[in-house]
Amino acid sequence: MPTYDFRCGGCRKRFSLAMSISDRERKRIKCPKCGSQRVETVFSSFSVKTSRKS
Repeated sequence: MPTYDFRCGGCRKRFSLAMSISDRERKRIKCPKCGSQRVETVFSSFSVKTSRKS
């Protein structure tokens, strides 16, 4: 399940949430600190882990 990074437009707090892609598309994200729905996606690096050996 992907982890998304967000920043609140109200209090400027950064936070991360793990959710499926379909949840991300249809869900209203709220800041855990102030409850604002003015949330921006923050782009960051990611890594991929596989279960197969190459």
